[in-house]
Amino acid sequence: MNWRQRLGAFVGGFDAGQHHRRLRGFRATRAHVNALIAASGPDITARARWLVRNNGYAVNAVESWAANTVGDGIKPISKIGDAARKEELQRLWLAWTDEADAEGLTDFYGLQRRAAREVFIAGEVFFRIRMRRAGDGLTVPLQLQMLPAEMLPLEQTSVAANGNAIRQGIEFDRIGRRVAYHFLRRHPGDSTDPGLAGEVVRVPAAEVIHVIDPVEGGQLRGVSKLAPAIVKLFLLDQYDDAELDRKKVAAMYAMFVTSPAPENPLAPAEEDEGPAGVEISPGQIVRLDPGEDVTVGQPADSGGTYEPFQYHTLLQISAALGIPYPYLANDMVKGNFSNSRLALIEFRRRVSAWQHAVMVYQLCRPVYARWMDAAVLSGALNLPGFEADRSRLLTADWLPTKWDWVDPLKDANAEIASIEAGLKSRTQAIAERGYDAEQVDREIAAERARERELGLDFRRPGSPAQGVNAVPGDADAGPAPDDATETADDDDDTPNDREAG
Repeated sequence: MNWRQRLGAFVGGFDAGQHHRRLRGFRATRAHVNALIAASGPDITARARWLVRNNGYAVNAVESWAANTVGDGIKPISKIGDAARKEELQRLWLAWTDEADAEGLTDFYGLQRRAAREVFIAGEVFFRIRMRRAGDGLTVPLQLQMLPAEMLPLEQTSVAANGNAIRQGIEFDRIGRRVAYHFLRRHPGDSTDPGLAGEVVRVPAAEVIHVIDPVEGGQLRGVSKLAPAIVKLFLLDQYDDAELDRKKVAAMYAMFVTSPAPENPLAPAEEDEGPAGVEISPGQIVRLDPGEDVTVGQPADSGGTYEPFQYHTLLQISAALGIPYPYLANDMVKGNFSNSRLALIEFRRRVSAWQHAVMVYQLCRPVYARWMDAAVLSGALNLPGFEADRSRLLTADWLPTKWDWVDPLKDANAEIASIEAGLKSRTQAIAERGYDAEQVDREIAAERARERELGLDFRRPGSPAQGVNAVPGDADAGPAPDDATETADDDDDTPNDREAG
């Protein structure tokens, strides 16, 4: 025991810092997270990928995370005031999203989803910005190449020829800025690509997007979100396999025949299919030789402990992954509506924070800026004054996919009440659903014009779109008279009615 430990034992105060009997075996490392990742990162990533390929709970957690964080895509809505230029920009962006993937396997929003999966599995993912030639036939000469975490070797730590420090594959200048990444030319585990094995290429940091959700200050590389749950997922998988094998054995009709000791114990035993070498069939009466006895194998049952044990283990895994239990196990039976809604609210707050702090900030905004630069320079987009007012023209709202609730009618009514009470605007409500208010208003106006032209009206009487005084069936009528709501069969006379009569 060193002097700090002796002083702590004498002063007391924090049990967590003592070294008494209960914490004697608790020896936490003081190494920085970068040292821990350098030592264990490749194994953690390999085990996480193995679980996602082979464990149902792990792959379900990853797919749930990607579906909730990205969904159909986190899409930009430009804040340019000129409606015509804004519409031109939005059309050009939408056309480019189909060409964004350098591999041609998906669009830009599919790359977002793949990035969310990779960050969950490996803790990080890289995108290399690929500028293309004007003759390549792209709407904007820019594409993205996704690189997995293994392409940037953790063991690449040295001093570059220019004197810069290279730490875990990332090159830093004298004041700690990232200036380059030293990628492998081919994946170290891809045996189908025999060439360029082990060769490293230096890529300027301006051409690389590093998507990572760091958990500690000064962290350079990512850690899998599966890391706190890998041990329990693997052991639970083994436990389930053993239980399945035990049930398989228990379902077999196995019999054991006990006979007196043979006269010649060294004689080879006959291949018996049943007692006394007789094959058993249903309803058959079998006679045994004198001295023989038959017993049926009865493996021990797990009783009522299997399901509660598995449920509580999955709860621990759910907490470690930050995924609600129903999303992890696809079990919708154990939770009621209120509990499920509370769990979803908490989960969606976490997802919203991750969307804007990681996905939008690290991937969406840099890609949007490089795309607009390339679009203006290539002549695909005409934005006068872009160089002088670039920061303002780059401003955009990034809108994630709207989440659905179990009871959408109640939420819609609550949203209408909030708008009517002035607690929120229609623009805000529409943006929360993942749409642009100006575009929605233009579509509504076009639909109303088409309905008037064709003599159609699909609006509910008294709806906010018509107004509370609108006459049913007359969409173009003005305010209704005060007595328009009285019915013809209303025979109840009020004092005013009698005076008028």
